[in-house]
Amino acid sequence: MAAPQIRDIGALDDELLVERMRRGDEAAFEALYERYFKRIALFVGRRVDNRADAEETVQEVFINVFSSIQSYRGDAPFVAWVFGLTRRTIASRYKRRQHPVVSIEDEDIASSAPHPAAPSSLPSPDEMYDCRERADALASALAEKLSDEQREVFRLHHLEERSIAEIALALGKSEDSVKSHLYRTRKLLLAP
Repeated sequence: MAAPQIRDIGALDDELLVERMRRGDEAAFEALYERYFKRIALFVGRRVDNRADAEETVQEVFINVFSSIQSYRGDAPFVAWVFGLTRRTIASRYKRRQHPVVSIEDEDIASSAPHPAAPSSLPSPDEMYDCRERADALASALAEKLSDEQREVFRLHHLEERSIAEIALALGKSEDSVKSHLYRTRKLLLAP
């Protein structure tokens, strides 16, 4: 007896869609694409400056999902695997970027008067990507892991550069309490 047909394939959970996709079911891939397209596009858009590059990157992510679906083991939720693949796709695009092009005029000047190249003070694309990843993780930790009181102590000490004594006085707490809040906050923010 054949398996019953499901009218709305999009109602299936990720693992069933993955299994169907592995068997070549294009509708399963389309359902996963529709389910995750907006989230992936937002994620990529925050990390890639150029809109055209962001759109290409999103398409490359889904090509990678399609071509490497056999490697998904199911150890973690499918969405985590997709976002890991997205991060690797973005990083690989940064690594493939061409080096800056020097115009012919600059080359003529450079060849007539030899001088050492000045080091660039701008971060590399890899450094920019890593920085964005760390900033996003920090912002997420600030929003999700910290209490209002911990956020306030963190803001006063690290952003307004107030001393522990000033914070204790402003919040009506002991200095040991403020130190304890700062310690726990740092521990939460630095957790992997």
